[in-house]
Amino acid sequence: KHIWENKEEIGMKQVVITIARQYGSGGRTVGKMLAERLGISFYDKQIIQMASDESGIDVKLFGKVEEGDKVKGSLFGNKESIYKGNLHQPGSKEFISDENLFNYQAKILKELAEQESYVVIGRCADFILRDNPNVVSVFIHAPFDYCVDRGLEKQSMTRAQMEKYIQKTDKQKGDYYMYHTGQHWSDARNYDLCLDSSKLGFEGCVEAIKAYMAVRFKEQ
Repeated sequence: KHIWENKEEIGMKQVVITIARQYGSGGRTVGKMLAERLGISFYDKQIIQMASDESGIDVKLFGKVEEGDKVKGSLFGNKESIYKGNLHQPGSKEFISDENLFNYQAKILKELAEQESYVVIGRCADFILRDNPNVVSVFIHAPFDYCVDRGLEKQSMTRAQMEKYIQKTDKQKGDYYMYHTGQHWSDARNYDLCLDSSKLGFEGCVEAIKAYMAVRFKEQ
């Protein structure tokens, strides 16, 4: 019997679990397993399509920002780029800016949080939803060699290529996070839980998140 079976009894509102993860750490797998175990929705790239549908902006533009093509690579972002929740309307010169594409995704995440419980991968969701008391933010990480080994199981590259690919991918994630939040992606202070998947395994990560939720929400 999991904690969600007594949801009414414990008075819990919708709960969102945000998962940030290093490439190769298995964070996405953990998130999917957790959502299935809890019987709640799982969102990843679906958020991009939903933001595209909502805004009318071509989904390919969201994809480019997502891949880091358009993020300035600034180590610090700037005051204008940090998420504040404002949306630019069609006709505005900022309508298809990086910030507005981000803001539309944020709008979807906030609306979903009012409607249902869910697990979401990435998208700076921990920062976007930081004022929501029923958000659990998780960072899944693992030693570099472990991530390389796992990456090689999924993609055919040489080890050297995979090492470069992971370094590039995680740098893009860090730059994207810094640009939109003004904070460091891998800073443990941004998250409720930081879990090493190489030590716990995916199943262990799922159990650790569930145990944390059971303790934190037991009196709500």
